[in-house]
Amino acid sequence: MTRPIHGPADGAVPEDTTVFDDEVPAVANLDPALLAALRKAAKDADVEFRVNGGWRSRAYQDGLRTAAVSRHGSEEAAARWVATPGKSAHVSGDAVDIGPAEAQAWLSEHGAEYGLCQIYANEPWHYELRPEAVVHGCPPMYPDPSHDPRLRE
Repeated sequence: MTRPIHGPADGAVPEDTTVFDDEVPAVANLDPALLAALRKAAKDADVEFRVNGGWRSRAYQDGLRTAAVSRHGSEEAAARWVATPGKSAHVSGDAVDIGPAEAQAWLSEHGAEYGLCQIYANEPWHYELRPEAVVHGCPPMYPDPSHDPRLRE
């Protein structure tokens, strides 16, 4: 069986992409409020925010999920790392994966000031917009995506 190859048009992220790269669909197709918060944080940070994952097409997310099932051995194990296309916040443009580790550390410390919250304890790179965090702080993290009620089928 031949695997489909997904490129930038599907949300694959070219190396060294930043939150300011409007020509990259993974960045350009993010929710505008999420992107604005990311860009404000990136301007204030003393480290560069690189995008390792952002918006993704359903087909690309499906390929990632299929690969995760193969790698981890079951749908249940894969659910700890990769959501189905119908539930993924990446497909809706509501999630971003940030690197490098220095940027993740900066967001861990300062992200709530911008409404940017780490959602899963096992994914220090995965951030979503929670505007209420500016006042109330980020909500408690789920241990991993399999515990997130939004992702349950």
